[in-house]
Amino acid sequence: MAEMGAPLDRFAEVETGEAFTVQNPRLLKVELSATGVLAKNGSMVAYQGDVRFEHRGGGLSRFLKKAATGESLRLMQASGSGELFLAYQAMLVHVLRLNNESLTVNGFNILAFEDGIDWDITRIKGGAAGVLAGGLFNVHLNGTGYVALLSDGEPVRLNVSEAPTFADPQAAIAWSGGVSTSLKADVQAKTLVGLGSGESFQLGFAGSGWVLVQPSEGRRGVQA
Repeated sequence: MAEMGAPLDRFAEVETGEAFTVQNPRLLKVELSATGVLAKNGSMVAYQGDVRFEHRGGGLSRFLKKAATGESLRLMQASGSGELFLAYQAMLVHVLRLNNESLTVNGFNILAFEDGIDWDITRIKGGAAGVLAGGLFNVHLNGTGYVALLSDGEPVRLNVSEAPTFADPQAAIAWSGGVSTSLKADVQAKTLVGLGSGESFQLGFAGSGWVLVQPSEGRRGVQA
């Protein structure tokens, strides 16, 4: 029988001692502690140890916002001791660390964040609810800890302070706390920009900071 150990060594766990460790471009390992982690519902692919899962609705105020806006973000809380492995649709995983900072993320592009980080649903200014499915309401994170994002393809980070910046609402996956947003409608460009039905809408970014943009308008037909 052929020896299997050596050829599989390249798939061995990556150990860093950090709470979040990227195992490969599409897989995240979380070292659980007393604080736990909030993760995208359905993103668990494996775990080792004593890990407990429960639905996390986020409280009454966030529940009402989700009901009013159609926000589809659903989270599960994992706690206990052990290692939790997370992935979603084989999308690329990117880990950031907030240090008493804020970050806004498209809800579909959140994979996980540490339980100590506060979160809420925020509204993009400049448009009425329902104009763009998933494009007007995002998730605001604030505090200290690790955040794992998902992207459909390799993203690019654009410096917002250098020039007026615009992006497709589904392509803009996250932006830093010093950035403000607005919604721009361009009827003339509806057949030239983006894949959305009807008119063409772009998110405008201003202020001091950055926006992360993926080379895709997301996985259509897949719920978060």
